Amino acid sequence: MRLKLIGCEVLCRELYYAAALSPNVVDVEFLPKGLHDIGAQPMRERLQAVVDRVEPGIYEAILLGYALCNNGLVGLRARHTPLILPRAHDCITFFLGSKERYEEYFYANPGVYFKTTGWTERGVATGELTQLTVQRQTGMDSEYDELVAKYGEENAKYLWETLCQGLRNYSKITFIEMGIERDDRYEEDAKADARQRGWSFEKVAGDLGLLRRLADGPWEDREFLTVPPGYEIAASFDAGIVTAREAE
Repeated sequence: MRLKLIGCEVLCRELYYAAALSPNVVDVEFLPKGLHDIGAQPMRERLQAVVDRVEPGIYEAILLGYALCNNGLVGLRARHTPLILPRAHDCITFFLGSKERYEEYFYANPGVYFKTTGWTERGVATGELTQLTVQRQTGMDSEYDELVAKYGEENAKYLWETLCQGLRNYSKITFIEMGIERDDRYEEDAKADARQRGWSFEKVAGDLGLLRRLADGPWEDREFLTVPPGYEIAASFDAGIVTAREAE
């Protein structure tokens, strides 16, 4: 088969690896990491524009290297070629290999903040996306001194405590080692970050199986959603996470 794969750049190394080992011809295109920070509708619109640029009759399917991503895929339509996407709330499922393993680890480790090679290399939105993020638009990425200068000491303290300390509920960094890292620089970066914050640290083995199966096919319904032409992605609010509904 010849397939088109559109993915988030946080998965760059892993998806290139999966595409290189696939028996299929996989043409890969990446979008910048910050899309899920600009809001669900703007993210969906940007993804739709990329999907719509795919010419008909070339690919058997368009693979999406994206999870539901804060509903950023809700409403994304398949025009002439089926869309295939993993059943996942966010991309940590891709790194751990299944939504079941992610759920088990997450609930056993409250307050965990995950890191991977891709999140270390490409985890910060840059350029235009930085200006469009919800954090920038609401001032959640402001420094404390900026808030004091703008709103005064009392108001700044309230805003800082309620809006700007996005990591206050975390207490642990878990580095997911995918087995394709060239060296341990990203693991050491995660360890240093944990030490600086006074958090605990753990390294776990990642699992490329889900991404390999995305690139290889066939796509079993238990793990993947197939969206036929004329349908769009919707949240299912159950264990399946996503479903296909007929586009209006």
